[in-house]
Amino acid sequence: MALGARLRELRAEVTGRELAARLGWPQSKISKLETGRQTATSADLTAWAEATGHSDASAELHARLSGMESHTRSWRRQLAAGHRPVQDALSVEYERSTNLRAWEGAMVVGILQTPDYARSIFSAYADLQQSPRDTEAAVRARIRRQELLYRPGRVFHIVMWEAALHARIAAPDVMVGQLDRLAGTVGMDTVRLGIVPLGAPVPIPPANAFWLYDNRLAITEDWHAELWLDDADSLATYRRVWDRLAEAAVYGPTAHRLIAGVRARVES
Repeated sequence: MALGARLRELRAEVTGRELAARLGWPQSKISKLETGRQTATSADLTAWAEATGHSDASAELHARLSGMESHTRSWRRQLAAGHRPVQDALSVEYERSTNLRAWEGAMVVGILQTPDYARSIFSAYADLQQSPRDTEAAVRARIRRQELLYRPGRVFHIVMWEAALHARIAAPDVMVGQLDRLAGTVGMDTVRLGIVPLGAPVPIPPANAFWLYDNRLAITEDWHAELWLDDADSLATYRRVWDRLAEAAVYGPTAHRLIAGVRARVES
């Protein structure tokens, strides 16, 4: 679906009938590729990019296709065309889900990031992975996804370690704005935000970050790759991890005071 949406975007200035004629394809194939009912081949993607006048997008499209082929999605492969394709693929999973759970111990989760904070994150990772810099497009895609926070019928259960609030991965003024944004989500009816205090007893070590999308998918990151897991055993393990860390968190006014305390230290 995410690949199809990108194909449709590239075709914006050409009708489906015109594109089919240029490629010598039945028009039904255009529709199936754009709606995700058929997966494009590598040759299809090259032809599509050239026929729509976007031959420079060919590498990006192939990176998206490669990312669909494995549960282990290397960052080198995923970021071959920059960060925006990764954000677009994630947006599809957010749209499909109603109960989302996150654990993050290193930084503020993307769904709650400010544009300036997100810009710092994407810039840092582009330097690390030596990937194309599409920072502004990636920031726009991430911020656009935050519209889901204001739609009824979806709940975000987010737990973060306090260490994520202290990590100075952006300038002080950016950190202050980010902490204000975080404090503003406390009490939202679509967000249940928990913070695990640094001194709180934890039942297991706070390890790598992950998201759970309903009971069907877990996505977790490492430095070299992102894992997309949908088998029952893995999902059960990640849910147990999340439940145990969530039990160690504070919520509501207590979480708000903790965030305010970190903010005061950043400004001092």
